[in-house]
Amino acid sequence: MPKILIIDDSPTDVHIYTQMLSSRGFEVESAEDAETGINKAIDWQPDLILMDVIMPGMNGFQATRKLSKTDSTNHIPVIVITTKNMETDRVWSLRQGARDFVTKPVKDGVLLKKINDQLSQDHHAS
Repeated sequence: MPKILIIDDSPTDVHIYTQMLSSRGFEVESAEDAETGINKAIDWQPDLILMDVIMPGMNGFQATRKLSKTDSTNHIPVIVITTKNMETDRVWSLRQGARDFVTKPVKDGVLLKKINDQLSQDHHAS
């Protein structure tokens, strides 16, 4: 059962993603800020991380960069989820180490496809 870590400061968004993913057999954990999320990623070693951008303290871009530069987490794919839908935001996300990018409001089918694409890519790589 794939493990997904949600790093998002919105309890509503976390609840929506958790319901959607756990109902499809994913094991889900969440963190409400980037620092907690990074520590949880190191300890729990999820198969994939959903990362919000706009959070208090460290933002999602900074957290994604930190995860992608840390030996124990740089193999974990990060999908950035944000209300920012500019091409520059997508490019910047990918430059920080994210593997994909989704804009809010998230459509279940779109997010699930991106998650499954990342998990199958990683599965082939290992």
